[in-house]
Amino acid sequence: MLALVYALLMMGGAALLMLPVASTQALDWSQALFTAVSAVTVTGLVVVDTGSAYTVFGQAVILVLIQLGGLGIMTFAVLVLAMLGQSVGLQGRVYLRDELSQTSLAHLLWLVWVIFRVVLACELLGAAALAVIFVPEFGWREGLWQALFHAVSAFNNAGFGLFPDSLSRWATHPLMNLVVPVLIVIGGLGFSVIADVYRQRRWQGFSLHTRLMLSGTAVILPLSVVAVAALEWTNPETLGQFAGWTERGMAAWFQAVTPRTAGFNTVDISGLRDSTSVLFLGLMFVGAGSTSTAGGIKLTTLVVLLLAVAAFVRRRSELDVFGRTLAHAQVMKLWVVSLLALLAVGFGVFVITLTNGGDFLDYLFEAVSAFGTVGLSRGVTAELDPLGQTALMALMFIGRVGPLALGLFLATRTVPRVRYPAGEVYIG
Repeated sequence: MLALVYALLMMGGAALLMLPVASTQALDWSQALFTAVSAVTVTGLVVVDTGSAYTVFGQAVILVLIQLGGLGIMTFAVLVLAMLGQSVGLQGRVYLRDELSQTSLAHLLWLVWVIFRVVLACELLGAAALAVIFVPEFGWREGLWQALFHAVSAFNNAGFGLFPDSLSRWATHPLMNLVVPVLIVIGGLGFSVIADVYRQRRWQGFSLHTRLMLSGTAVILPLSVVAVAALEWTNPETLGQFAGWTERGMAAWFQAVTPRTAGFNTVDISGLRDSTSVLFLGLMFVGAGSTSTAGGIKLTTLVVLLLAVAAFVRRRSELDVFGRTLAHAQVMKLWVVSLLALLAVGFGVFVITLTNGGDFLDYLFEAVSAFGTVGLSRGVTAELDPLGQTALMALMFIGRVGPLALGLFLATRTVPRVRYPAGEVYIG
């Protein structure tokens, strides 16, 4: 049902973008649908330039789709019902629990209100900070709109921008390199983590998921910054174009944050070295936090899988972390999700290469970016034929809705009616 609702939202968004008042040029249904799918899945891949191809009305439609896709359809519906004084029935609570990846129906409405406050505060504060950059350059009316658009897009990890070069013209602006990455990180932590921090406010009271997410973020972000800086420091097409250490450091920081399914960039992504592109592939595939605006297999999944490998190497039968034991069934689900994600990306790349004869790394990059709902592009999305663009839309949809549906499917416990003797398979 949730997947169907998201699909209907995409079709409705495409219909609105097809209205004459929404665009400044003639668009076909494939372009409008691709934009709508990219917006609802908070990806950011585009086949036409958002700032020039769409009017303010069209941009507003995209912004609403981004907000609904990032916040969640059921979360938004519950907020509206609560504001109208209407009660939320049991079935609505079940849908909301599934969308927010919760295990209980308790405290759901409280969590929704926390989400609403956090989203409103972050987006308004982010827009106010970005207005300091945009208003002096573009005037009050256009500057405030651009500030709001980019703040909402950044917090929802959407990556939609109103400039053809994303945010490259502000690559060395300190405020831009602070506000946008902070919005990306907060939006990518996950609403459950934010609510947990808001409620507990001390490490000992945090849930296991919150501890894993915060610890993983604290490790992967600095490592990503160092890796990007080391690989691209002398590349004249990326960091090497900046003279000072401070400017290169800011650009490295921004590019290290954005593969966490954000999609913004301040340097030319197509100019990255192949080694850096491979690093980006890994970061995009992993993504950020569960129940967040980000995509990918999620950072906590990677952390648990690494812990499982370490436990296997050490010949330990139990997987213990932060004083808690993770069940084998839960670890198996993470392995299944990761494997199916790899298969989805692999099949998507296969479909793209069937009728497109470009560089394989470019196609792989676009496919992983689509599945991880990142939006970073090496500039080949618009050049793909209809089959290739359809494959990207399918990957975006699977990346946003697929893990939810798969998680619900795997969460359904069935009791086997027949048990067989144990067998043995030789490995290696």
